[in-house]
Amino acid sequence: MTAQEHIFANGPELAQTLAKDVAERLERGISERGTASIAVSGGSTPKLFFQALSKHELDWKNISVTLVDERFVPPESDRSNHKLVADNLLQNAASYAYFVPLYQFFATPDDAATLATVKTEAICDPFDVVILGMGTDGHTASFFPGGDNLEEALDLDEDRAVLPMAAETAGEERLTFNLSALHDARFLVLHIEGAAKKETLEKAKSDLDEEEMPIRAVLNRAESPVHIYWAP
Repeated sequence: MTAQEHIFANGPELAQTLAKDVAERLERGISERGTASIAVSGGSTPKLFFQALSKHELDWKNISVTLVDERFVPPESDRSNHKLVADNLLQNAASYAYFVPLYQFFATPDDAATLATVKTEAICDPFDVVILGMGTDGHTASFFPGGDNLEEALDLDEDRAVLPMAAETAGEERLTFNLSALHDARFLVLHIEGAAKKETLEKAKSDLDEEEMPIRAVLNRAESPVHIYWAP
């Protein structure tokens, strides 16, 4: 595992620094290729980071934003990561970004995943920036221990970029980018906060079973160093 740890005194300090670092990477992508792309995590942890990044004066019309995973719920749901991003990131200067949702209006997550793969194909080869979170069980994106599609999600030869996922601990059914679409990001970040998640991360720094603790797959197989941003 190659990782670089960035440790901060508190969440607001982390959010401001991470937003600056991400903005620099997106700006570099636009300078080099004319466009840039970022996939972000959901949950409550990234809110301050989203709000800080939204205020950076970038050429947002040339930046594509998507999610590393999503619950299979409509975007108006309070459980939706789409709603979280819309309310906190796609504001201020960032309101001009091109947002590509994973949730699609289909009857099944499998059909939604197929269309999401097509819609995101142009922006994930590779991503400029991927921001991952992590649960205290060692899941990341929607790679849940015991997930029904976990083997496919961790397979670097998997062709479909977005997969459905269901797991007993996941609550709703999910849509998730597979590892092959995330592991080669130019800037791969694991954003975690709190002592419990730091303890989980320390347990994950081993070559033990990746399906038991899926964050290990990211740490073990990323093509560039994983940048770990942590605050108590």
